[in-house]
Amino acid sequence: MATGGGSPSIVEFFGGEDGYRCGYCRSDTGNLSHGMWAHSMTVQDYQDLIDRGWRRSGKYVYKPIMNQTCCPQYTIRCRALQFQASKSHKKVLKKMLKFISKGDASKVASEEEPMDSHIEDVATCDFPHKSESQVSQSDLTPLAVDQAERVENEDKDSGETKEEGNVQKVESDSVQICADKGTPVPAEPSHSAKAVHAPPKPGKGADLSKPLCRKAKDIRKERKLQKLLQNQMGTAEGSQLQGDQAFLLQNSKSKTNQPKNIEDFVFVPLPDDARHKLEVRLVPVSFEDPQFKSSFNQSATLFAKYQMSVHKDTPSDCGENEFTRFLCDSPLEGQYKPSDLLCPETYVWTPIEQCLPLLEHSKYSRFNQDGKAVDEGRLKELGRVRVLHKRTVMPYSIYKKRRKGPSDEASVQQYASLVGQTCSERMLLFRS
Repeated sequence: MATGGGSPSIVEFFGGEDGYRCGYCRSDTGNLSHGMWAHSMTVQDYQDLIDRGWRRSGKYVYKPIMNQTCCPQYTIRCRALQFQASKSHKKVLKKMLKFISKGDASKVASEEEPMDSHIEDVATCDFPHKSESQVSQSDLTPLAVDQAERVENEDKDSGETKEEGNVQKVESDSVQICADKGTPVPAEPSHSAKAVHAPPKPGKGADLSKPLCRKAKDIRKERKLQKLLQNQMGTAEGSQLQGDQAFLLQNSKSKTNQPKNIEDFVFVPLPDDARHKLEVRLVPVSFEDPQFKSSFNQSATLFAKYQMSVHKDTPSDCGENEFTRFLCDSPLEGQYKPSDLLCPETYVWTPIEQCLPLLEHSKYSRFNQDGKAVDEGRLKELGRVRVLHKRTVMPYSIYKKRRKGPSDEASVQQYASLVGQTCSERMLLFRS
């Protein structure tokens, strides 16, 4: 691994005045960028280059000319330690955990939280929707009256009541019961309709002697914790665990109303009889490593599918050689909110929420709203740029005096301006 105290980065700058084909908009000459070949590169140098808008494809490191290229490529940074899972992320994690535990995707799809089934029941009843201004006084009369009062009203108003299966009609269908649900649903109101809703009579309502209703997920969580404690009672620490049971249960209850973080979904203990096992491995990119070799074909196939689906590449454009060059061949030896975009002029990270409105108006935009702000890492002293010439490391000021032939100062100036003063003094610019 190349680190700050080890081998230095060695790069060969190519410039980039000529345009070439764009993989996004398919323009033949619209893609404009500066590039250099990294013979070796430290992780710190590459991080500093990323912070100045550089990126790489294999060992080729390049920086788009943002205000000229056909499709500007903004550098995005996701702060992983402050990652905030969205609702869709949590749904995917829950579905994945259920699949790992139970194995059958069809069963996972059919199983729902208890509240989901109630919501579905309501949806199938097809309630008519009215705005507040459309509701008449007669619509506000009670529906939930006791059976004796309902029959009395029906006899007075319509003179007849007809029951067929699970459907009951009263006063020109003013009340309809959802089939198989038993849920009263108001139909289109008639002017002669009377009682639709009534407040509960005194003495009727929640039974205060019974415990309050609790969420099903809280009950399951408590049962799971109790089961876990019971399984561990046979150990030497069983008595201590039993003594701490009340504390653990109380602690779990206090957190039920707090939003879950990503660890709450990822680090969930699986049952002993889980159908599947998820394993994440970090494999070194080396054909000498048996794990890398065993998974190479699968990885290359996935790469080809992505390139053909997203970038519309042909199979010949995304073979194993392209996969190796693009994702496996690296100069680096060793090391999805909140997200930021890099300002292409001042190289300051800016929250993406502030950048998106600007990009709606123009594909190229300066994100730093401080008009006086400048690139703090810009080139200040060209003579301090480090050069590798004839296997000798020297500052550019010395190399310039020794060099024979036409001056290359313009090229070195361009290189140093793009990588910045810090990297230009740390990396070695190869000169033949």
